[in-house]
Amino acid sequence: MSEAEAEAVGREEVWIEKYRPTSFDDIVGHEDIVERLRSYVSRNELSHMLFSGPAGTGKTTSAVTIAHELYGEDWQEHFLELNASDERGIDVVRDRIKSFARTSFGGVDYRIIFLDEADALTSDAQSALRRTMEQFSNNVRFILSCNYSSQIIDPIQSRCAVFRFSPLSDEAVEEEIRHIADVEGIELTEDGVDALVYAADGDMRKAINGLQAASITGSVVDEEAVFEITSTARPEEIQTMVESALSGDFTASRSKLDELLTDEGIAGGDVINQIHRSVWEFGLDDEQAVRVLDRVGETDYRITQGANERVQLEAMLASLALEK
Repeated sequence: MSEAEAEAVGREEVWIEKYRPTSFDDIVGHEDIVERLRSYVSRNELSHMLFSGPAGTGKTTSAVTIAHELYGEDWQEHFLELNASDERGIDVVRDRIKSFARTSFGGVDYRIIFLDEADALTSDAQSALRRTMEQFSNNVRFILSCNYSSQIIDPIQSRCAVFRFSPLSDEAVEEEIRHIADVEGIELTEDGVDALVYAADGDMRKAINGLQAASITGSVVDEEAVFEITSTARPEEIQTMVESALSGDFTASRSKLDELLTDEGIAGGDVINQIHRSVWEFGLDDEQAVRVLDRVGETDYRITQGANERVQLEAMLASLALEK
């Protein structure tokens, strides 16, 4: 295989898997959580665990790293990963989990079952899971991952050590994407780094996927490439739209919204999220910021209930313009 072909194959790999840490030393961010996990593993005293937090913050990576640290090259034999959002019923708890839990392998004290998106399990499935956790506690440790711990029944939470993963810091995301760009030989501009960090919003998976996608479209990863590939609006565009509405210029504000939705293809829900995360950076006074947040919350709720995104966003901007 030629050098060019080898490079092409390398770029076809999914980087979030290629660069997934396999040791605690490689994990960036969440230093306190890493130290707690390292302590559990070093003493070989793993308890059931509940990892809670937004997507892309290291929950799956931490579970896989624990398996690597405990079992070495044989980690896959002792580690079962299930996605509860795909397998919601009680049967998966009764069948697949119990089948794995009953299978014994020599040389290890216990095996690990990682149940991702556990908050998607039905109440009946969670109740069955609780009984299974009790039944096989001698030879199996459960690691549950969820976005919202409030969706996990109390009997399960009380049996787990809870780890809360917050969005990763901008510094942690920047460190990792610079490292990957350096290894892959990608020319990454400073504004490209800033754009990736902004688009990621604490989600390492989104940052790495954005870097890989942007690197395929051209030889240089800059701000323009990142915002185009991630379907993210520039912060100044969001600010212009909101400030135009607050000043009473609904026409200009609606025009900018139409540009974002139609020309740039950004989803209405993403526009709402960007307004929410950026409102305190607009330099608004407290009264204006509160007005914006109030309308954002109402609009987000209506969209999640199935209302038309464009109509609701235009109504939000009209409301801000009328209250000038």
